[in-house]
Amino acid sequence: MNMQQTADGAAPSPDLPGPSDGGPGRVPHHVACVMDGNGRWAQSRALPRTSGHSAAEATVIDVIEAARAAGVGWLSLYAFSTENWGRPSNEVDFLMRLVRRVVRKHAVFLHARGIRCRFLGVTDPRIPPKLARDFDDLMTLTGDNRGMTLTVAFDHGGRRDIVEAARSLLRSNTPAESVTEQTFADHLPYPDTPDVDLVIRTSGEQRISNFMLWQVAYAEWVFPPVLWPDFRASHFLECLHSYRQRDRRFGGVLPNEIGEPRL
Repeated sequence: MNMQQTADGAAPSPDLPGPSDGGPGRVPHHVACVMDGNGRWAQSRALPRTSGHSAAEATVIDVIEAARAAGVGWLSLYAFSTENWGRPSNEVDFLMRLVRRVVRKHAVFLHARGIRCRFLGVTDPRIPPKLARDFDDLMTLTGDNRGMTLTVAFDHGGRRDIVEAARSLLRSNTPAESVTEQTFADHLPYPDTPDVDLVIRTSGEQRISNFMLWQVAYAEWVFPPVLWPDFRASHFLECLHSYRQRDRRFGGVLPNEIGEPRL
C-alpha cells in the first residue's frame, strides 16, 4: 500500500493501513470523483455536448470547497482519460481550451485556500504545449501548500500507470523477490498519494473506467444518480454521510463479530 501523508505534510503512524481506518463516523482522507454525465446533461436540454462540459466548472469549484471544508485531505478528480482521445476532435479541442481557461481562472483561488494541485497523467504529445505549461505553473505556484491536495487526472489511465511502474521496476534492476506491494507502489506516479477511501461516480453509472486502479483497491463506492453539472456540495456531503455509516473491514472482521463458530 502507498505510504500515506497527512494534509499538513507529516508522515502518519506506520500502523495505519493505506486507506483510512474503518470505523463509522470518520471523514474519508482521500475522495476521488468520476465526473460523469456532462454529455447527457446537455443532450437533455437540447444543447451541444460542449455545453455540459462548460456547466461542469461550477460543480468542480463547489466540490473542491465542500471537500476542503469537510476536512478531506486529498481530492482526486477524473477530468480526461486516455480513452477520451477517441472522442470527436472538435469536442477534444474544446475540452483542452476549457481546461486551460479554468486552470488560469482559478489558480489564485486554489492557492489562496492553501490547496496543493497536481496533475496525474499529462504525457500525450497531443496536449497543447500552452496547457501543459499552465499545469506546470499551477503545480509550482501551489507546491508548498499544506492544505488539501487536489489531483486532477488528465490524460490518465490506471492500467498505463501500472505498466509504467512495472517498467520502472525493471529499469531499476529490482530483484523479483524484493518486489512487494510497497515497492511497486513506490514506482507509481506520486507515490505519496494515499489509497482512495471513497469513490463518487455521478450519473448513476457503475464502472471503474480505468481510474486509479491501484489506489482504489479498497475504496468504498457511491453512485449518486445526479449528473455531474447538477452535483453540488449538498450531494457531496450526502456521499460523505453514506461513507461514514459503513464499517470497513479490509478483509477482516470487526471486534464485535468475533465469536465461536456455529455448528
